[in-house]
Parts: sequence; C-alpha cells; structure tokens
Amino acid sequence: MRKIAIVVVGGLSLIATRVLAADKYGTAGCGLGSLVFGNQKGAIQILAATTNGTFGSQTFGISTGTSNCTDTGGGAASIKSFTETNREALAKDISRGQGETLKNLATLAGCADSSAVGASLQKDFPAIFPSAAASSEQVSAAILARLRSDKSLACAKVG
Repeated sequence: MRKIAIVVVGGLSLIATRVLAADKYGTAGCGLGSLVFGNQKGAIQILAATTNGTFGSQTFGISTGTSNCTDTGGGAASIKSFTETNREALAKDISRGQGETLKNLATLAGCADSSAVGASLQKDFPAIFPSAAASSEQVSAAILARLRSDKSLACAKVG
C-alpha cells in the first residue's frame, strides 16, 4: 500500500510517497532524508520527507535502487511494487522477451535465468497485458501466476 504525505513549508507543498520498506527507514521512506535523518521517531521525519521532496532523491532512489530504496527481500509483494512502478518499461520488455526490467524482475523473483523468464513471459504477453486498461494488480497477478506455474524457471521467491 502506498501512503502519501504532504508537507507545507513556507507556502511550498512537498509530496513524499511512502514505498517498499519505508518503515525500516522511518515514516518519510527512503531517499536522501533517510540517509541524513535515519529512522529517528517524531517530527524529524517531516524534515526527512522535505529533504526527499526537495531534492527528488526518493524518486531517483526508487528508480535506481540507491539511497536506501532497495528491497532485497523479493517475493510477491516486491514484484507487485516493482510492476506498479515499472509497468510501461516492463510491458515493452515482456513484449520483446528481453530487457533490463525483465532482468530486475527475475532477480526479485529469485529466478535462475533471466532470459528464460523473458521468453516465458513473452509467450504469455496477451494474458499478462490483456488490455491497456488492465490494472497493475491484474498484471502483477498474471506475472506471478506465470512465474509460479513454469517450474523450469526455478523462481525461488514467488512461493
């Protein structure tokens, strides 16, 4: 679940989203604010969120896996978050059967071979993305179903 905090400082609104393992880094979530202020309790998290919003470090960190914005646990929850965040790039890569987002997805799922994951998901593209209106939940559920059903992929973190 994604929570949004809006902080108003001197008439300027800053929005910080709480993502992935945000509780591990405080209520402001990952980003430069988590590096500077850590998991201190209380109002200091407002400064952490302001720092994240001011420098755009949370968005950058989520995209690149830096600034404490990593979730190395893998599994279904990570795949759902990853799918929501990278939906457009993931659709392109699945349609081609290869690409960076597929490699990252395979890593999150604990799969042995990212090219095999790409080929398997490419075959199932119409079921994974039945329409542009398909929700992220439907897409991630279809991806997880495919990863779970194809035992040759050996995806250890999808259950």
